[in-house]
Amino acid sequence: MTNAASRDGYGSALIKLASDPKVVVVEADLGKSTKSQLFRKSHPDRTISLGISEQNMMLVSAGLATSGYKPFASTFAIFTERAFEQVRNGIARPNIPVHICGSHGGVHTGTDGSSAQSIEDLAIYRTLPNMTVIHPSDDISTEFLTIQLADMNSPSYTRTARNKTPRIYDEHSVTKLQIGKGAILTEGSDVAIIACGVMVSKALQASDELKSQGINSTVVDMHTIKPLDHELLTQLSDKCGCFVTVEDHSIIGGLGGAVAEFLVSNMPCPLERIGVNDHFGESGQGEELFIKYGMSVEHIVSSAKTVISRK
Repeated sequence: MTNAASRDGYGSALIKLASDPKVVVVEADLGKSTKSQLFRKSHPDRTISLGISEQNMMLVSAGLATSGYKPFASTFAIFTERAFEQVRNGIARPNIPVHICGSHGGVHTGTDGSSAQSIEDLAIYRTLPNMTVIHPSDDISTEFLTIQLADMNSPSYTRTARNKTPRIYDEHSVTKLQIGKGAILTEGSDVAIIACGVMVSKALQASDELKSQGINSTVVDMHTIKPLDHELLTQLSDKCGCFVTVEDHSIIGGLGGAVAEFLVSNMPCPLERIGVNDHFGESGQGEELFIKYGMSVEHIVSSAKTVISRK
């Protein structure tokens, strides 16, 4: 299985979007890491590098959008939070179509340590009216979904990852992806495993292990955290009757929180949440941290069995 990093998909999407003369890229000194440098190298006349000035980056992007351009602004996920006020008041509140990408989110970032491991970004941006929030699982889906953003008339936040993970899609299977609609990867009626980002591959591994034990699971790549696919969750509630959410993010306010909110308000059924359990990360290898924090394949399998027993 091919391994790739979702941030590479963001960079390749910008290159493909370059055929639209209205697409511009705005950077905050991290183009090499976010992969926006690929666009800068080929289209320097449509790239604005602002240095370590994230607040300014957001408002410059807003100004470009109101002038008819389609700005894509990127930095590390943790640094987008530095500009939250500008995103809230200058982008989301007036509903200006600026597309923000935060790379290096989650504890999977590893050795950079807790100060760089944003475990709250998805929750933060999900609270803002008008914002679309997506967290793709691999490079191919990131490219495909990023290209879709260019036609949106509202702002968005996309989280990408630095480290390589197993590729989930190919050039044919990715065409079924649509912002706002979860993608079913495996089907089973015993439990629904809802995952996003780097954890989708973990969910698939867990599904294989469960199948070897006679437990059949539906695995969903819920790449869009907002708007959440309520229709699919309703169907899975009837089909499976219980859920496990899996994310490299705090279980508070992210994918797990979003699914919990929907279920408790519409069709209460058992839910177990795999993610960062109300603590900061630390420096270490991503896989080591997943094991320490209860986010490994084995933990997903255990949670699936627990939630099934609660039906």
